Amino acid sequence: MYTRLLRPGMWIGVVLILAGTALGQTAGLSTAETLKIKGDIAGTATASDSATLSRTGLSRGTEMGQALTLEACVRIALDNNPAIRAVREGVSAAKEGVGEANATYYPELAVSAGYSRWERHAFLPSGVARPGMPTVIGPTDDWVAGLKARYTLFDSGARRAKLRAAISGQGLAEGDLARVRQDIAFDVHQSYYGFISALEALAVAEKNLVRAKDHLRIAGERKAAGAVPRADVVRAQARAADEKLNLVRAEHLVRIARGNLNTAMGLSAEMPIDVEIRRETIQSFAETDLAKAYDRAVRNRPEIRTAQRRIEMAQHAVDGAKSAFGPKVRVEGGYGRQDENFFPDDKDWTVGVVVELPIFTGFSRTHRLGRTKAELLKEEAEVQRLIRNVRREVWSASSKITESYEEIQTAAVLVKDAEESVRLTEERYAAGAGTITELLDTQAALARAGAARVEAQWNYHIAKAAFDRSIGSLIAEEEAAPLQ
Repeated sequence: MYTRLLRPGMWIGVVLILAGTALGQTAGLSTAETLKIKGDIAGTATASDSATLSRTGLSRGTEMGQALTLEACVRIALDNNPAIRAVREGVSAAKEGVGEANATYYPELAVSAGYSRWERHAFLPSGVARPGMPTVIGPTDDWVAGLKARYTLFDSGARRAKLRAAISGQGLAEGDLARVRQDIAFDVHQSYYGFISALEALAVAEKNLVRAKDHLRIAGERKAAGAVPRADVVRAQARAADEKLNLVRAEHLVRIARGNLNTAMGLSAEMPIDVEIRRETIQSFAETDLAKAYDRAVRNRPEIRTAQRRIEMAQHAVDGAKSAFGPKVRVEGGYGRQDENFFPDDKDWTVGVVVELPIFTGFSRTHRLGRTKAELLKEEAEVQRLIRNVRREVWSASSKITESYEEIQTAAVLVKDAEESVRLTEERYAAGAGTITELLDTQAALARAGAARVEAQWNYHIAKAAFDRSIGSLIAEEEAAPLQ
């Protein structure tokens, strides 16, 4: 029946519209993320290995003509991560809390109006009551409207303690924001260097495969010349197949590392991206002054700054608890009208000073003061524990940098020696002075040395990022006041 309603040309139009809608939705998602990235990437030239990128499908990222630097990746992550938005809302809430605490220094004004109808029984003394005098008042209407004001003149420091605690709470929220930013930046550093290391491991795997195929060619030529048995060719083929398998695994690791970097930046894992491979200088850590690094860590680490704010809040809580033992003085006043008519004519006003001094509250004030003092001591002890942990973290990161630096130097020597060994063994085998076992062993040794160098470089960059994070300088933050 429906085929009669829609002509063939109309069916084709419907199909084209649906396909266009689907393509438009897909393109819209990727375009939104791409535009966001374009706003963060630096205008630097791509230095990545285009051949390697094309093998892994990353060449589409180069269509934009730009590559993501490490700094751009961090900016994207800080913009996209929902944890950042959560802590920023926490900072906004803390600022509103400061305004709320500051409001107690202003007078309170209120307008009230109401209506009621009532009737009451009057219990008159026997000497006042007269025969025939009514003992019931009402029923009557009661209209009331007026303005009331109240202002606290003195509260023994309660308002000041509350306001200072709120200001410290704002500093605490800002410290949490700095800590989350550092954590996100460190996660991006790990993912970025992991992606770079995966690309370099892929390049090493490609070279190993090329070298294995070359050895297979040499073995085949010597077999054709009758200089070696067929077993040499078979062993060379097996070695080439093994290198091909290693290449497939390396390509898989590149895809996983790219997905991890995208996830760290808050993007879709499958989104194609290109990164700038920057050859950073590998430096020894021997000349670094650890004493200055400790001081900088104690001054800049968000965890310690947050703990300081907790101490301040605990101190103000003690002050607030002490204020409960003192008097409070406030001025109260009101002016209005009250009558049985809708527009009341009778004046109703009051003004006066109120002094409050609690005498007995079931020892609640004493217990509150004791609790706040205990919490203050706990926060002070927590800061000391944090400082020790930070010092240990700085020391561990510096030791790891030294270790990875030595690994890089050793791996470089290994690679150089292994390459020379492969070259000499190839010449000996081609001349008939060496065996296929020697050639494959040297090839395997070179592959291991190349992988060790890539791993050592990755360890160095991660250790360097961990050290920068341990002293609170992984990303730029406002300089904090020195610890008192």
